[in-house]
Amino acid sequence: MSSSPTPPSSGQWPPRRPSKRSKLRNGTFIIPATGERSRRILTLRSSSGLSSQTDGTRSRSLSDLTLFPHDENSFSERFSAFAQKTREKCAWTLRWLDSPVGHGVLKCTLAYTIGSLATFWAPISDWLGRPDGKHVVATLTVYFHPARSAGSMIEAVMIAIVAVAYAQILSILSMATSVLVGAEWHLVPLAHALVLAVFIGGGFGFIGWVKQRMGNPLVDVGGTLASLAIIGVVTKETAVLTGVFSNQKIVQILKMFFLGVSATTAVNLLVWRVSARSLLRDTMTKSSTSLGDMLALITSGFLSGSEEDVMSGEFAAASASYNRVYPQMIKNLRESKFERYFLGEEKLYQLDRAVVRSMERLAQSIGGLRSAANTQFALLRESMMLGSGMMSPAASLYSPVLQRTLSNTLKSGKGFGILSAIDEASDESNEDERGRVKDRRRSDATTASIPFRNSSDIFELFINLLGPSMKSLAYTLSEVLRDPPFGTAPDYEININDHFRQSLTDALSLFNGARADALQELYKHLELDRTRSASIQADFEEVAAACGHFSFSLQAFGEEMQKYLDVLDDLKFANEHRLRSWHWVKWWGNRRGYNNRKITLPFDNSERETLIKPIKKSQMPRGIADSMVQRRDTYAWSAVPGTNKVIATISQKLLRVLRKVARDDIRFGLKVGAGAAFWAMFAFIPQTKDTYQHWRGEWGLLSFMIVCSMTVGASNTTGWARFMGTVAGISASGINWTVTQGSALGLIPLGAFVAFWAFVVIVAWGKAPLGRITLLAYNVSTLYAYSLSQKVDDDDDDEGGSNPIIGEILLHRFVAVTAGIMWGLVICRLVWPISARRKFKEGLSMLYLQMGLIWKRGPLAILLRSDCSRSYLRSGEQAALQKYAARLDALRGSATNEFELRGPFPAEQSARLMGCAHRLLDAFYAMSLVTQRKGSLTEGERALLMYTADERAQLCERICHVFQVLASSLMLEYPLTDAVPSVDRTRDRLLAKIFQFRKEHNPSVVLDYSSSSSNAGSGSIRSSGMGMGMGGLGKLAHLNVEERDYALLYAYALVTGQVSEELKVVAKEIEGLFGVLDEDALLLQ
Repeated sequence: MSSSPTPPSSGQWPPRRPSKRSKLRNGTFIIPATGERSRRILTLRSSSGLSSQTDGTRSRSLSDLTLFPHDENSFSERFSAFAQKTREKCAWTLRWLDSPVGHGVLKCTLAYTIGSLATFWAPISDWLGRPDGKHVVATLTVYFHPARSAGSMIEAVMIAIVAVAYAQILSILSMATSVLVGAEWHLVPLAHALVLAVFIGGGFGFIGWVKQRMGNPLVDVGGTLASLAIIGVVTKETAVLTGVFSNQKIVQILKMFFLGVSATTAVNLLVWRVSARSLLRDTMTKSSTSLGDMLALITSGFLSGSEEDVMSGEFAAASASYNRVYPQMIKNLRESKFERYFLGEEKLYQLDRAVVRSMERLAQSIGGLRSAANTQFALLRESMMLGSGMMSPAASLYSPVLQRTLSNTLKSGKGFGILSAIDEASDESNEDERGRVKDRRRSDATTASIPFRNSSDIFELFINLLGPSMKSLAYTLSEVLRDPPFGTAPDYEININDHFRQSLTDALSLFNGARADALQELYKHLELDRTRSASIQADFEEVAAACGHFSFSLQAFGEEMQKYLDVLDDLKFANEHRLRSWHWVKWWGNRRGYNNRKITLPFDNSERETLIKPIKKSQMPRGIADSMVQRRDTYAWSAVPGTNKVIATISQKLLRVLRKVARDDIRFGLKVGAGAAFWAMFAFIPQTKDTYQHWRGEWGLLSFMIVCSMTVGASNTTGWARFMGTVAGISASGINWTVTQGSALGLIPLGAFVAFWAFVVIVAWGKAPLGRITLLAYNVSTLYAYSLSQKVDDDDDDEGGSNPIIGEILLHRFVAVTAGIMWGLVICRLVWPISARRKFKEGLSMLYLQMGLIWKRGPLAILLRSDCSRSYLRSGEQAALQKYAARLDALRGSATNEFELRGPFPAEQSARLMGCAHRLLDAFYAMSLVTQRKGSLTEGERALLMYTADERAQLCERICHVFQVLASSLMLEYPLTDAVPSVDRTRDRLLAKIFQFRKEHNPSVVLDYSSSSSNAGSGSIRSSGMGMGMGGLGKLAHLNVEERDYALLYAYALVTGQVSEELKVVAKEIEGLFGVLDEDALLLQ
């Protein structure tokens, strides 16, 4: 039903077009579950928002419970209220304990209690032998706690085995060296020097290097375990010091390792076992639901022309849910790999990984859809601002200075009142309603005769034409995503509806037909007015691009959904026909057989050429690229003529070797080894040996190894957690020992109580360093003191011997740990300091520079050069760029804890710069999706690309230039000038050229393939018909240009606009940090 025209108010120019969006008819849509076609009323919203709101209200009501109400009058009423609140608190506590987090805390507490029995229970203690240090069993249950999945437990056991094996080999070799050189050759100083340099310096340095290279929290824990085992033999025991070979401590360490790992593994697998495979499927279901909700709300917002849906709390909740679940899904995928491989389900893991990758691509497509919707919102917002000023026809057509409607394309803002909200009208209600719909369609021809006043009029016409089909497709897609692909716990069986695939195919078919007609009708109406200036032409061309880009993005999302369903079907088939295999055990086999067994995924690209080497999960951004450093190191030899080639060759080779040695990971390993050797040196010097043993220097050395981190900021964070955990641990130890007077019957339950709260910190609060150090300090105080009371073989008379002096023990531990923390901070700060600030600055500069070089390739020009066989974003680059950005985010967190005299780290500005980088990467990915979908170019697309070659080449060069200017300013910390090149004018020329092509071409477009084929293979394609119209291309060839041929340039223009606006935001942030240079700045001093 069409709306009645709105009479123009007096003095208003031009008259406002009648709104065609007050009623949006329902188009034919596909019911995903049955595949049936229907025309009844539908809504894109779901009830998830209500459920989340209810959950939030329930959680708030629980969190607001108080035990001491103040509004009751009588004592009985206050007591009743207090009892009621107490019961509610107890019920909440029981529900929390029965939750997965509560189960994890209870499992950890149980494993710790079992591990502490190695100290308290005489049979186990006697089996471990007479030496002290039996608290290591309990410490193992803390560092490798059972509150993890079975897959993570497998990985933890493997890492623990490697760590203990490394420590045992190093301990045996150190004792053998001490016996051979010290006892046999009577060179005791040389023996001690070798032990310090090779086995402590080299051994601990290697641990530090491995921790940095791997970047895995479990590897860090394994490094701590290896350090503890080495310290217990090399520096604490007297065998190495006296040159005597003794395997007593080595055997005890192996027994303690066996007990600790067995206890934590048994609790993990037997008590509330958690499967990473089940967790993975649960997070997949949650991610799918969140994606469906976001898709529905974005489409609803685009259809209504209002930001209310995208800015609503429901959309924020769906987005936050996905952002929260996605890291868990990646973590569960990695852990499920160990379970799958252990069970011989290698193929199922590959398909699980394929489903996750498909969801990642769907999430990227959601980002592209939101960007396209934001473009519409911004254009309508600026249309409202321009419409507030009354412009006459002469002013609008002949004014020499026209404000661009895309200058604020991506700037944020609140709602606006340009378009009326959509009211749903059913087409199946009655014949009168259908007649009114037909009347409205016929009225389009009449209303189209009124010239478009602003952007909102174009959007109104487009939504009137395509809105029902777009809404129907979005409904089908969102319902497919919202339907859980897996069943309920604990099996999570795959239950894909067999109708989904055909329903999605039918929905896409209906949408594609309606989209082509709508875009053709839209441009037919644009052609009715040919009196616009070039700037207005560019504005209207961009509006049409926004309409076309969103519709094509929605189509691309639907096609990605088809691939997602294909992978789910493959996973279902493989799950029903399981064939177990353990090919991964054949480590001696070549990689070719493994590659042949890999599954080819629907979205895999055959192209494997990469510019950026894949960044390992463990690797930190290295700052300035090696190629740039190499050129900087060699340009002087090449620039100066007549240099001695022999000296030049030797110098360059020597410099190359020094550069490799000076890598951050190698320098970190060297300084960790040197710092450990310097600290342990006091255990071998006769004058300081007694002091070292009295103050328990071995715990200071362990603290040093824990505190040493790659960057200064990370070391500061770990050091503070270590200090606070030590204070908490020794305080709890002193209280428990005083209360129980060293009785095992009292220490066991009190130790379990301390462990419970420590594991709440570790598991529930996510502060693992603080909780682990608290229990470690408690173990080395309380459990160690109890071991002394059992008359173990140890020279600990200074701490009371069989009658432990708890105060002395706590003081020694506190002093040793504090000294170790300070020593670690000194080494990290003064010896080759690796500043997270500098690494972040260099890494962000390299990221921007790399993005500029990638864009310079020409997202569309490369399609011509390679005949659609290559994409401008090569295989592996997107993953490498995203991993690199993730490492920069981690560095940014570490940089906030670094203190400098120049001031604190600008965390907020850096967060905004990283936000721009992530949005730029999303835009790059969206453009790559558009180009990767092109199997071949149509004749019309080739004609358009040739016609706009010059403008696109200039635009790519300008964007690359701006990227380089911003990257250089960040790297040098220099202010920008007030003359940073602008991308807008170059982009305007491209939009005007597209519009000129549309106006000049007729059903037969003329092209000279013979003259342009040679240019198509060059790095920059130039059109010989530039400025002459389509008729000036020379030799004739008939060519039909269809509306879909404009899709590539539509997407390119919009993504370029997004990139341009993000670059403006980056420039603004840099100006805020470093200032701006104008023409009056005095720099020569």
